[in-house]
Amino acid sequence: MIIDLPEGKDPIGYVWGEMVPGIGIAASAFSLSVYEHSTLGLREFEAARLRIAQINGCVFCLDWRTERDGVKVEAEFADAVTEWKTTELFDDRTRLAAEYAERYATDHHNLDDEFWARMFAHYTQAEVVELSMSIGSWLAFGRLNHVLGLDTVCVLPGH
Repeated sequence: MIIDLPEGKDPIGYVWGEMVPGIGIAASAFSLSVYEHSTLGLREFEAARLRIAQINGCVFCLDWRTERDGVKVEAEFADAVTEWKTTELFDDRTRLAAEYAERYATDHHNLDDEFWARMFAHYTQAEVVELSMSIGSWLAFGRLNHVLGLDTVCVLPGH
């Protein structure tokens, strides 16, 4: 961790809540809302989230598995996300979520009409906006935690 931490302070609580409370508390609320209010299916949600975690290299995000109603994706899902182009474990929505996450993070200037036609064949406009906001949250905050060295001590608020 590159931030000096006062003795006895929780790293995430200190950096996100105390150091910059006007920004960190709002960022934390946004980060948590992606999990609390998502209408996306668990598989497409996790495909996009894990692809961003893989790109960011966030240790916590790579280990985390979102749970909904006691259900998590299967153990081999993370490996399938790495191989999103060829895996047989994904349906079209899940594959597109992983592709969108990757392109959003690494090639957003080249999201062309062909890509959007495929997206809108499987996702509503509201779902694309939700997925975009979720990916943006994971990209920004996973990368922030990794850059500051917080990703080895990170926990989601409320978990």
